[in-house]
Amino acid sequence: MTPAELASVVLAAAHAVFEQRGLDRAALPTSTVVERPRNPEHGDYASTLALQLSKKVGVPPRELATALADELGRAAGVKSVEIAGPGFLNIRLDAAAAGQLARVIVEAGAEYGRSDRLAGEKINLEFVSANPTGPVHIGGVRWAAVGDALSRLLRATGADVGTEYYFNDAGSQIDRFARSLLAAAKGEPAPEDGYGGAYIAEIATEVQARRPEVRSLDDDAAQEVFRVEGVALMFDEIRSSLRDFGVEFDTYFNEKDLHDRGELDLALNRLRAQGHLYESEGATWLRTTDFGDDKDRVLRKSNGEWTYFAADCAYYLDKRERGFERVVIMLGADHHGYIGRMKAMAACFGDDPERNLEILIGQLVNLLRDGAPMRMSKRAGTVITLEDLVDAIGVDASRYALARYSSDSPIDIDIELWTRATRDNPVYYVQYVAARTAGVARNAAEVGLVPGDADAFRPELLEHEKENELLKALAEFPAVVATAAELREPHRVARYLEESVAASYHRFYDNCRVLPLGDEEVTDLHRARLWLNNATRTVIANGLYLLGVTAPERM
Repeated sequence: MTPAELASVVLAAAHAVFEQRGLDRAALPTSTVVERPRNPEHGDYASTLALQLSKKVGVPPRELATALADELGRAAGVKSVEIAGPGFLNIRLDAAAAGQLARVIVEAGAEYGRSDRLAGEKINLEFVSANPTGPVHIGGVRWAAVGDALSRLLRATGADVGTEYYFNDAGSQIDRFARSLLAAAKGEPAPEDGYGGAYIAEIATEVQARRPEVRSLDDDAAQEVFRVEGVALMFDEIRSSLRDFGVEFDTYFNEKDLHDRGELDLALNRLRAQGHLYESEGATWLRTTDFGDDKDRVLRKSNGEWTYFAADCAYYLDKRERGFERVVIMLGADHHGYIGRMKAMAACFGDDPERNLEILIGQLVNLLRDGAPMRMSKRAGTVITLEDLVDAIGVDASRYALARYSSDSPIDIDIELWTRATRDNPVYYVQYVAARTAGVARNAAEVGLVPGDADAFRPELLEHEKENELLKALAEFPAVVATAAELREPHRVARYLEESVAASYHRFYDNCRVLPLGDEEVTDLHRARLWLNNATRTVIANGLYLLGVTAPERM
């Protein structure tokens, strides 16, 4: 029995009690939840339904809980119900009902854990969006891992998600990039405000190979060639490195397109129609202070140039015009000040900034070697890059390590820890269970032990304490996925896989032998445990998929 199925049983019992007592059934919820009690000795699941309904119907909570317990005790699959405190219901399932979960999971396969909790939500999820002036640095890599995991979680809970990379190919940073390439081509040092690192020289050489005529152009014309070609080469590299990291975007959006299509003027006119623009000192301002910003923001300077914030406004409006109800933007720690102005901007467009715009801030990442932070990339010259991280610990460990922590917390990634083939390495600990469950299934087949037909599965045989513990851990997965999606916290999946599933499986493996010993005859208990083993493999694989990490069959 799954938690959702038990919740339905609890709700059905409540309907029966209300009918017996003549209580108003309109007070009953359309759904309820059951939870695992903190202390396993209190039962398999707990419900607070009696406490929730007591005031609505004017019945003391313990009296209502007693009636619910009597009705629940007669339900198939429920072994016992105890009343605790002011009216908590502690429920124990019989072994057959609990063990059926293994069959449910195996038969559901990749669908187990998915739900329609966020069905109907159309979400635009923008992450990474690093400027094409250099390789993706480690802060951007964190968003690549977290953002991709979040997109998988949102889709697993029914949301319609469009992932997006905002490609900033306009503005002063691109100009500095072009000047740096030109200087490298001429054998000169990088401009004072330019970009350094071996990659600049590499790109300058590649541009000259593609466009040899650039050598004969004057500086202004040559700089434009380096700008166009250099940005294209750099962005191709960014896309390639992200693809190798397992991250693909539905849309790569060019800032330049906003300018070329006149979308900044469109946004300006929309904001003017809303009554939130004013002119001062020759510039056009947006009155964001009306909606909590610390100061008003310039959209167009007195010399006619657009500000970055004007492009932000146009880009937000473009997303909303494409039908996305909720715009989610992931930004680095240095962008915390953007929240107020962006929320105010959404309000200026007439949107609800709490519903239509969501901004997530990620904190810093340090890569440690021998206990000391690594400060410089061999290629980029100034920052640690995606390639540096992957070269050090691999794609799986990188993605797991970056998604394992709440994104609003700084993290240190210790190279020595994340490359160890030991249980203190979190990704190894989880992947080892994936490989062990696959190995058990292979070894079982070799001795003629197969799960058999579902109708012949004997779930009531799974009555060992460690079997029950593992079943309860597996039952939590759908709720963990839904919560992680709703709270935008992929790290909940990683911690669940480690602390609940992997830990419970190891204890199960140590105490409950799946394979027959020697010439021992294969029994229904062996087959039932194989179902449980295979269910664990399913949950581990599904959870790791949501994090973009592989579930190996061998290690």
